[in-house]
Amino acid sequence: MNKELCSFAARLRGLIADSQSTIGESQFNELALDLFALQFENNLAYQKICAARKLTPQIVEHWTQIPFVPTAAFKELELTSLAQEERTSVFHSSGTTGQEPSRHFHSAESLAIYEASLWKWFQINFGDVGELVFLTPNQIAAPRSSLVHMFETIRGKFALPESVFAGNISADGSWTVDFAATIGKLKISCTAGRPLTLLGTAFSFVHLVDFLAKNNLRFHLPENSRVMETGGYKNRSRTMPKSELHSLISEQLGVPCENIICEYGMSELSSQAYAKSSGEFQFPPWARAQIVSPENGREVADGETGLIRIFDLANVFSVAAIQTEDLGIRRSDSFELIGRAHLAEPRGCSLMTA
Repeated sequence: MNKELCSFAARLRGLIADSQSTIGESQFNELALDLFALQFENNLAYQKICAARKLTPQIVEHWTQIPFVPTAAFKELELTSLAQEERTSVFHSSGTTGQEPSRHFHSAESLAIYEASLWKWFQINFGDVGELVFLTPNQIAAPRSSLVHMFETIRGKFALPESVFAGNISADGSWTVDFAATIGKLKISCTAGRPLTLLGTAFSFVHLVDFLAKNNLRFHLPENSRVMETGGYKNRSRTMPKSELHSLISEQLGVPCENIICEYGMSELSSQAYAKSSGEFQFPPWARAQIVSPENGREVADGETGLIRIFDLANVFSVAAIQTEDLGIRRSDSFELIGRAHLAEPRGCSLMTA
């Protein structure tokens, strides 16, 4: 494995672990340029993209000039610096059945930086979680899901034996909620007065609130209970505005809307963004999001809408600069998520197949 990339990964893990580290603009730019030079040299598919755009480490002077790749490119190209024998796992993008998935290859070293990134930012945004209930299949059932790997990492870090994966995979490969297991954990939490954090996709929560309403069930989870909602739900459930879904979750689970936290992530990234009641997503200090015009690729003004482009330093062994197909509104150094751009393929962890 490339020693320089491993050295960069170790350096970044140290910055992530350092509670005093802020990674300001100057340091971020330095790190980004260093990483770009390494990825240009070691990721041949990415090198060809950069060369075609006539953008090389000798020309690029700022991280905003570093060539991006669209998420769709991960379907067609092996955008990785890892040799075939170094790839120990792969995350697939979620999508409707029959779609060709994106592939994000990982090794033990790349998973270490991925897990360091997700764990630190999750801790900062959630703090104490009480017990954990994941409305997804476990990692054995869904080994190619980055979301499930994230949940398994969180479960392992908290070392809570009561935590459960309350999801299954149906015959057609779609994810379903194990209502009996979920309701059982909700009842135990309420009876014992122990806070609980419920984590799942938007589609899973739609099915859960519909099940509760159909069966005349309502809970009031203990104080400090939380909900993490992520992903889309197109083609897997009825859709609804986020505010309506959160209102139903709050009514039927007794969790205040301010304790419902949204997550934004994807298989092509190694870092996640979170939004609390303000609705504005924020990436960790080792990642940056830009909202760019689909017409000219330039960053839009504050309050304007554009495509979400992300530069993730934790994507050490693949490509750091990613152009998504998601629309967002720029809110200073954060963004408000609008949804998929017109004609973009539907995706979201709720659509993941095994």
